[in-house]
Amino acid sequence: METRSDRGRSRGRGSGGGGGGGGGKDRIDALGRLLTRVLRHMATELSLNVRSDGYVKVEDLLKLNVKTFANVPLRSHTIDDIKEAVRKDNKQRFSLLEENGELLIRANQGHTIKVITLLFRAGNFSSQVPFCLQAVETESLLKPILSAEEVPVCVHGTYKKNLESILESGLKRMQRLHVHFSCGLPTDGEVISGMRRDVNVLIYLDVKKALEGGMKLYISDNRVILTEGFDGSVPVKYFERIESWPDRRPISTQSSS
Repeated sequence: METRSDRGRSRGRGSGGGGGGGGGKDRIDALGRLLTRVLRHMATELSLNVRSDGYVKVEDLLKLNVKTFANVPLRSHTIDDIKEAVRKDNKQRFSLLEENGELLIRANQGHTIKVITLLFRAGNFSSQVPFCLQAVETESLLKPILSAEEVPVCVHGTYKKNLESILESGLKRMQRLHVHFSCGLPTDGEVISGMRRDVNVLIYLDVKKALEGGMKLYISDNRVILTEGFDGSVPVKYFERIESWPDRRPISTQSSS
């Protein structure tokens, strides 16, 4: 299964002619992109068995009937290919775990997989019950942040075009399970994930105030700070400050409307 956006990226990257998936580097890069999409967003759709801590068996993953945007079937890849894709991912999006002789993999953050409610019927009895189908538990996947000292910098990168909406209704998690923050700035060598490098607005979270207000904050294995906020939104009152980037000029936290 190949998405429209996947095909667009494939054409834009210039695969060097033909439809065979390009060279080895492009092949592994395409595999990494597919792993990100499957492990974060498509597990339910593909009937993949995901543990509560986010791990899936690599063996099960390699049985999926899907293709990368390089037009390479996932089934044609090997466990060594998976390991190489994880090793070469510069944002450290994945973790590997060997357990009982089996290799497992998970995405470190960015999931949109949710707990759903199923309607079932048994004989004359019918009821709605919570059923954790492909549900990734935040507490199993992430480490809770308990004090502001743990994360001296907590910043969300965005764009000026989004700012007015953010100032009116807060930072929303959108289709993801969490709002994402970085533990540093786009130019910091240690920042590997949690923020796009082309952002032009930085929103700093007052971590101490957020924790005191009851907001749950977590940090992933690749140092991305995440929160569900309150009802999926981080209110403006928890913003410490807003700056333009890269000139670092202060921006008012007051909406113009």
